Amino acid sequence: MMRNSGLSGTGLVLMALAVPGVTGICEAQEEAGTELPAVVVTASRLEEKAEDVASTTTVIRSSDMRARQQRKVLDALRDVPALDVVQTGPKGSRTSVYIRGSNSEHTLVLIDGVEVNEAISSGRTFDFAQLTDDNIDRIEVVRGPQSVLYGSDAIGGVINIITKKGRGDPRVSLRAEGGSFGTYGTSANVGAGSDRMNFTVGVSRSETDGISSADEALGNTEDDGYENTTFSTRLGVTPTEFFEMNFFARFMDSEAEIDNGSGVRDDPNNTVKRTQWHLKFEPSLRLFDGIWEQKLGVGLTEVNRENNNLQDTAHPDDLTLSNFDSRILDIDWQHNFYIHESNTLTLGAETEEDAGESFFRSESAFGPFTSVFNERKVRTWGFYGQDKITIGENFTGTAGIRVDDHEEFGTRLTYRVTSAYRFVDAGTRIRATLGTGFKSPSLFQLFSSFGDPNLRPEKSLGWDIGVDQELWDKLTVGITFFHNDFENLIEFDSGTSRFGNVVEAKSQGIEIAASMNPLDNLALQLSYTYLDTEDESTGLNLTRRAEHKVNLQSNYRFTERGAVNLNLHYVGERDNDDFSTSPSTRVVLDDYFLVNLGASYDISENLQLFGRIENLTDEEYQEVLGFGVPGIAGYFGIEARF
Repeated sequence: MMRNSGLSGTGLVLMALAVPGVTGICEAQEEAGTELPAVVVTASRLEEKAEDVASTTTVIRSSDMRARQQRKVLDALRDVPALDVVQTGPKGSRTSVYIRGSNSEHTLVLIDGVEVNEAISSGRTFDFAQLTDDNIDRIEVVRGPQSVLYGSDAIGGVINIITKKGRGDPRVSLRAEGGSFGTYGTSANVGAGSDRMNFTVGVSRSETDGISSADEALGNTEDDGYENTTFSTRLGVTPTEFFEMNFFARFMDSEAEIDNGSGVRDDPNNTVKRTQWHLKFEPSLRLFDGIWEQKLGVGLTEVNRENNNLQDTAHPDDLTLSNFDSRILDIDWQHNFYIHESNTLTLGAETEEDAGESFFRSESAFGPFTSVFNERKVRTWGFYGQDKITIGENFTGTAGIRVDDHEEFGTRLTYRVTSAYRFVDAGTRIRATLGTGFKSPSLFQLFSSFGDPNLRPEKSLGWDIGVDQELWDKLTVGITFFHNDFENLIEFDSGTSRFGNVVEAKSQGIEIAASMNPLDNLALQLSYTYLDTEDESTGLNLTRRAEHKVNLQSNYRFTERGAVNLNLHYVGERDNDDFSTSPSTRVVLDDYFLVNLGASYDISENLQLFGRIENLTDEEYQEVLGFGVPGIAGYFGIEARF
């Protein structure tokens, strides 16, 4: 079997620690050189200590990503329990995320609270392939239905990317790296902050010659390149002690060469170009000595996606031209009432407008096809409330309810309750959550030539229960049981050539996470996920979800200046549809085991060398049937901070 491989690994690591209900430690303010208390904001839309979070949450810090040399968010997400990351080829290829067996479109993705799912895509999904680590402080992944606080799309969970806030004197970091497959990248970041003002700015550029998007084992040899330019900034002003304004912006421009999907084969001039803006303005006001806090968030996401595939000698009859433009404008007004140290009431109102248009033209052996989707808009109003109760060091609970009104399908009610009880002396905590979620049909599913304006929203009911135990001073273990029921799932019905509410499904499983520090300079983290899924209309497993998944992270600091990180990643067998046959058939993809090794060394206080080897054992596998993945690869770089 032919393989693409190459050689030339990094970083200081602070291992994520499994604490009650939370995998990972929150922000260490690296620029200031101090570590702040562990804080999570996504689970309840309030700043709360990690040990008070009942929802199963994973927090990935920027220091974790740098230690593992994970330059893209998708690489960091692969380590998260009960989360499957699936990429259709090498860098730049479309990447989907499945949380606890839910569909990829059931994950709401936020960047600093800005909803970044693409409004015009068929499932209103987010493509993680373009999202780099630029200016990221931490990533919070909350699993289970979260519609009470976030509305549509949060059936499976929420992934919130939070950018860095400038602190202290101005600090600059410059990074450059290169390696296998003609890959190189550069980035620059600057940040500073005081009591009245703060800012961070980051910019990066990366390019790679890549490998064949169509698997080389199928006789494909043409490399598919990728390039990405990203700009990110966060600005904050605090003119008084009770008033604050923040502005967030992120711009991504990328181009990826891809190959045909059905019966995947080389296609030398098939490209996808994408530009996207994510903007947010967020003033906040605190009144009555901080008892009443208001936050007004105005967020805008604009995405343009263009696919050009002209005829060539290998595909003289094939042509594809498409252009998709989408916009999401969201306004959210949140009120937090700190009634007592034991009670916080959150009330909010939200309105969101999705807008999009598209053009699609194709020519093939099946004949010409043209589809024009003129701009359509749809608006949703939402009203939510949540009460959080804390009793001493032992109990934390929340209860919430939300009503959403969608101008096409009408009203939807969701609820969520959570609780956690800590036995402090025993180092034990038990926790449980129960909630419902919903997902509105996308613009494409409602109004395209394949759509149906009478579609109903998808909905879910999910629960989990878990226990966390501290053993000695060196070991923490947590186990979570979860179950989800999905109804009215929207899929394309080949019989009617339209989208319809045709599927019901369920998923259930176990997440186990453990962290250990057997030595002062050695940290270990192990996680295991068992997942059982079923499409109740066919009795088959849901595709692209692994039944078993294991991840081991280890970090060893061999000197005060040097560290080594080893990542072992096992993914079990997955079902996959083979669309090269008509009708499609079901196949099983082999399991695979990946070994990634990184190391770093601080030459001085301001200069660090780093390197990594990915897929150290040159494992041969496919994440999606027919699409290629890189073999063994090496990268080396340098980072300066001053």
